[in-house]
Order: sequence, then structure tokens, then C-alpha cells
Amino acid sequence: MLRQLNFEYVLTSAGLERGRRLVLDADGRIASIDAVSSGPWDGALAIPGMPNAHSHAFQRALTGIRESPAAGSFWSWREAMYAVANAIDPDDLYVVALRAYADMLRAGFTSVGEFHYLHHTREGRFTLDMAMAIRGAARDAGIRLTLLPVLYSQGGFNSPPSGEQRRFVHRSLEGFARLLEQLAGEPCGVAPHSLRAVPLEWLPQLVDLADRVLGRNCPIHIHVSEQQQEVSDCRAIHGRPPVECLAQTVDLNERWSLVHATHAEPQELDILIRHHPNLVLCPLTEAYLGDGVFPLEPYASRGGTFAIGSDSNVRIDAIEELRLAEYGQRLLHQRRGLLAREDGLGIRLWSEAAQSGARSLNQDAGALRVGALADLVVLSLEDSLFAGVAVDNVLDAWITGGSAAQIAAVYVGGERRVERGEITLPAAAARFAAVTRTLHSRSGPKV
Repeated sequence: MLRQLNFEYVLTSAGLERGRRLVLDADGRIASIDAVSSGPWDGALAIPGMPNAHSHAFQRALTGIRESPAAGSFWSWREAMYAVANAIDPDDLYVVALRAYADMLRAGFTSVGEFHYLHHTREGRFTLDMAMAIRGAARDAGIRLTLLPVLYSQGGFNSPPSGEQRRFVHRSLEGFARLLEQLAGEPCGVAPHSLRAVPLEWLPQLVDLADRVLGRNCPIHIHVSEQQQEVSDCRAIHGRPPVECLAQTVDLNERWSLVHATHAEPQELDILIRHHPNLVLCPLTEAYLGDGVFPLEPYASRGGTFAIGSDSNVRIDAIEELRLAEYGQRLLHQRRGLLAREDGLGIRLWSEAAQSGARSLNQDAGALRVGALADLVVLSLEDSLFAGVAVDNVLDAWITGGSAAQIAAVYVGGERRVERGEITLPAAAARFAAVTRTLHSRSGPKV
């Protein structure tokens, strides 16, 4: 039986439209979009759900570690991350990921790409239990998941892995192939962690492996150019920076997603524009870790688009990721509206990031159109933020002054998962608090 949702306004692939009915099929896809002249309404303004293109769910347990002068840099923060990574077990991971995924849904994320690298027990024995904990948490929260198992084989450029990395490491592609074979069957991609963690010469073989096990359309994600040291080390070993290395080693196309690319050099922006890999920015985490700011204005001015990810999950808020992307450029260039068009800022950024995120995760979502998955976010126009604001300017008001607080409902595949900020997960908050206390005491992070 077909279901329907009626909204006063809908942001479709054709733009902002008034009085629309979304007719949904049994698979949670949009069968038709019809004009309606009056209610009752299921909500005021429906927009596409935002894919979260980059997440490390277990790092949600790091929120609340002490901020101090000793925090230093990304590299010192990484020691605290290792401590939690080596303390967490599958039951803990399920609870932490469930909380992270519930927070994502509340914040307007309707799907997630989980960059998952905890493949072994604390003792270093291979296990599927951690991946199954992730899948179970996503299922129980009701978020759409693309699992991105990570290949991690060395500790740095031409350096052996450290003991702290033992849970991440596969020492051969054959071992990683066995992991992929056991995970195939549900939405899945592959993720060479970074050029510092995977030998450059392995990448073509990894692509062949992914083609064979997961299919030629499976997404491929990789960290690049997050830190200046990473870029300088890559130059020292390979004679060129990371994005350039990738372009000369693999067929860099829309199947690939480059996460961060913070310190991409001018000639690498040319590569991004020419080859069209997906760019994934994580502005809140990039600020939290002191990574730096991607040169977004020159990239976007040439037609470049980007997806967003919550990465470390220290704060989860889709609209705030986009706000910081714009505001970072304002601070760098001392001008306003750098990513805006004549028709505004909010509609452009939300629409383009949603479409880029869906493409990054190989999901038929990111836009409200016939045939697409009915993943959507509903904004309350009764919120005081929008008082007196013309509907055409609501997303501008949201991106400059709003948060997840203005979200009235969130749907995944046409099923309502969040209502007025609430999602039903019995005892989830208490379980998460207990697990976080245990992990902090067990790992003793110092950052």
C-alpha cells in the first residue's frame, strides 16, 4: 500500500515548492511528488536528509576528555584516541555507536559512512564482532549505514605499525580480502586509511580487490592531506603531495572520496576539479583538532562541491558543519557570503552537500525526487529563529543562526525516526554514560 506525506513546502530537485505530497512505495522510495492545495500537513518544510560521509563512531566516547595546554596537536590527541580504541570491546562499541547514531539522526543526518578500523580484539586477534556491533547499532538507531572497512598496514610512511595500532592492522591484502568477503552483502565500501598507513603500490591491487568482492560501484574513501606533516612526509618519500600521488596511481573519479584534503596545494585543486572525486570536509573536527582550513572558496568558485562528515563526533550537528565551512572562509578572506549564490547560501550548501554525500556513499538519496529514497528532514517554521522570515530565506536563517533545535522530524526511508528531537532508545543515555566512564577509567586519556 502506498503511503503519503504532505508538506507545506518541499525542497525538491527542482527547488523550493509549495504544497507537495510525497507518495512513498513499500521500499521507502518516492513514487511521485504531487501538488496539494491544503492540509492537513505532516510538517512545514521538508528538505533532503543529510548523509554523514565520514564517521568514527567509537570516538564519540572521547567527548569530555580534558582540554589543556598539553593537548598540543592532532598527534598528541591521537594518543588519547589510541587509548580508547584499545580499551573498547564489542558491547561497549555498540552502546557508543548507538548514541552517536541517535545523535546524528537528531542533528539531520539520515545516513552514515562508518570509517571502521577496529578489526581485532584488544589482544590482536581478528574478529567480526566490532563490525557487527556497528551494524547492530545503526539498525537499532534506524540510520542508513554504508560500512567502510579500513585497510591499515603500516604506522607511517615506510614505518612499521606501533603496538597501539595493533587493532587496526592487516599485514596483507589477503587478510583484508577475507574481511571484505565476510562483510559483503550489505552496503559496504573500502577505505585505505591514508597514504601514510597504506603503501602506495597497494592501492591498484586494493581497487581490484574491491571490484571483485564488492562490485565495481562500491565507494572508496581515504584520508588525505589532513596534516602538514603528512604532506611533507609524502613529499619526502614520493616526491609529490598526497592528492597528486593518488591521481598518478589510481583512476581518481567519483567513486573515490577524499576526506579532509585540508592542505591541498594549488595544483591539487586542479586535480580535484578535473577528476571529480568526492571531497569530504569535516569542519567541526578539523577545527577541534587544529588541522587547518581547506581552500574552499577557490575550489567552490570553480564548481567544486563537497560532502560533510562528523568525523570524531565531538559535536554532531549537520547545519553547524556547513556554517563553519562558510565562516572559516569568511575569516580567511575577510568577506561574507563566499559560498553563496544570488538566491542565497543555505539552500545551495545543504542541497549540494546532501547530493555529494549520497554520491560519496553510493546511496540513492540526497535529493527529494521520484525514485530516490525518502530520507528527509522537516524544519519547524514555528521556531522563533524563523519568526517573520520569508520561506525562501529560511535555510539562510538556519545556516547563520540555527542548530538541530529547529528540526521537527527526521525520516529514513519514509519512516519517522525523530519527532521533536526525541528518538526512542530504551536506557541508551544511562548505558552510554556508564560505558564512557568505564572507557575513560580503563584507558586514562590525558589529552
